[in-house]
Amino acid sequence: MTQPEQPAQLAPEQIVTDDLDLLLDALPPHVCAFLRDEQRRVDLLEVVLDLGRLPEARYPGREVVLSRDEVTDEDLEYVIDRIGEFGGDNRAGIERTLHRISCIRNRRGKVVGLTCRVGRAVYGTIRVIEDLVFSGKSILLLGRPGVGKTTMLREVARVLADDANKRVVIVDTSNEIGGDGDIPHPAIGGARRMQVPSPALQHAVMIEAVENHMPEVIVIDEIGTELEAAAARTIAERGVQLVGTAHGNSLENLMLNPTLADLIGGIQSVTLGDEEARRRGTQKSILERKAPPTFDVVVEIQSWARVALHADVAATVDALLRGWAAPAEVRQLAASGRIEIVDEEPAPGRQSASRGPATSRVNGGWELGQPLRRRNGGHVSEEPGSEPPRERLAAAEQAGTAVRLYPFGLSRQRLEQAIRSTGVPAEMVADVRDADAVVTLRTYYRRKPPALRDAEERSIPIYVIKSNTAYQMEQVLLQFRGGEHTVRRDPMVDVFRETEDAIARVIEEGRPIELPPANSYVRRVQHQLATRYNLDSRSSGKEPFRRVKILPFAGAAFTREQA
Repeated sequence: MTQPEQPAQLAPEQIVTDDLDLLLDALPPHVCAFLRDEQRRVDLLEVVLDLGRLPEARYPGREVVLSRDEVTDEDLEYVIDRIGEFGGDNRAGIERTLHRISCIRNRRGKVVGLTCRVGRAVYGTIRVIEDLVFSGKSILLLGRPGVGKTTMLREVARVLADDANKRVVIVDTSNEIGGDGDIPHPAIGGARRMQVPSPALQHAVMIEAVENHMPEVIVIDEIGTELEAAAARTIAERGVQLVGTAHGNSLENLMLNPTLADLIGGIQSVTLGDEEARRRGTQKSILERKAPPTFDVVVEIQSWARVALHADVAATVDALLRGWAAPAEVRQLAASGRIEIVDEEPAPGRQSASRGPATSRVNGGWELGQPLRRRNGGHVSEEPGSEPPRERLAAAEQAGTAVRLYPFGLSRQRLEQAIRSTGVPAEMVADVRDADAVVTLRTYYRRKPPALRDAEERSIPIYVIKSNTAYQMEQVLLQFRGGEHTVRRDPMVDVFRETEDAIARVIEEGRPIELPPANSYVRRVQHQLATRYNLDSRSSGKEPFRRVKILPFAGAAFTREQA
């Protein structure tokens, strides 16, 4: 077992083993001769052999030609004879190693190309998330291909089996975690490995692992189908810690993926009543989380030494669906081995969850709230001696002076009425160049007439409302009012706080607690919160005094509200 030099990005505590000699022995002599040099083996990612082309070695950011002779059928047969058999996913391996050989076939099934990927066991890669691994929570690892998801997953299995003394079962679809052959690679430690005969059967093996082998932890690589997502939910609901990976760079990628959205609770469209929509200040059709998430924590891997994590997936998804910012906690492993928390700016176009409604895309439409941002990213030039429009707007709000608004496509009479009813110091201007902010309708914003394009070029905030009503205009104007009424408070914040306080008292005191009367939507939210803490809840009484009672223990399924 060779131990090459450690790449510069690895921390001092990390050790790399790659069994590279066994892979080179399987390559034709004229191809592997170049790679026998110790310096050329460091950071090697894969060797590519395509029929009729020159063989290549791929390193991070570069490729190197290995021979002046083109790859022949004999070269491909030479490799195939020295590796394991290809499975239904066209992948094979070398016994007792982590290397993966993938083939490309022509229309007749003949192998015409090979990708020989170097498999490395890197010990110490989970230092940055070690506390989460030992917490017992289910963890989903995300990241672009090649960032090291499987490597970290392998280390998680070893640490939980050897250091935490847990019963760990790996569902190894392509033998990429435990290596090829019947005896798994030592990198998984004392974890047990279940091989999958066909990728289409991964979900069935996941269920079999729970039913037959009583694991405390199940490790899965590349959850990618609806059946696998459903199997993952079944496992999590049985109280088994689940650690898996999925393709996607961020949690928001999963929210947009209908196949994998169930991993973070699923998303459904809900139609609100007129009164509820007015109370929330949103359109009637909104998106909401459908169920508790399968995974408690989502880790976005940026590198082995840097991750962004969402420690409460349910709260993050709820915030994003409301259009609020839900910044991830960014951790970085310093060269000294100490874990640092990195402060990052929230993503543009979103607003902090503590500040009320924000602009977001929901069902293809803009909701009112936050000013829309420029998307072209270009430089904005200002007239000499003038403050940028956003700074002028902020100064006007802070000083309580009149905010200059340019209404485009709105009823000026209704806007004047809204200004009088809210008492917000604002005045209308006739030229967009004199405005601190622009208010327009969604239909006009989509068409982008010259006036709105001019406002974007001057970086003037644009507030988009759905309809030409005084109520919608008032919601925008309230954001220009100084003091404590800057933004209308979301009433659901108080509902969540009140319900969670009651749940805490039920758990602590062991007696049922009845919540105040509420409408059907609020009661449904209260039931869901009780379920999250494994408590029962019931609704009693008649409208409009119907209320939820939270019970001190989990028994049969609670009574849900009927829409």
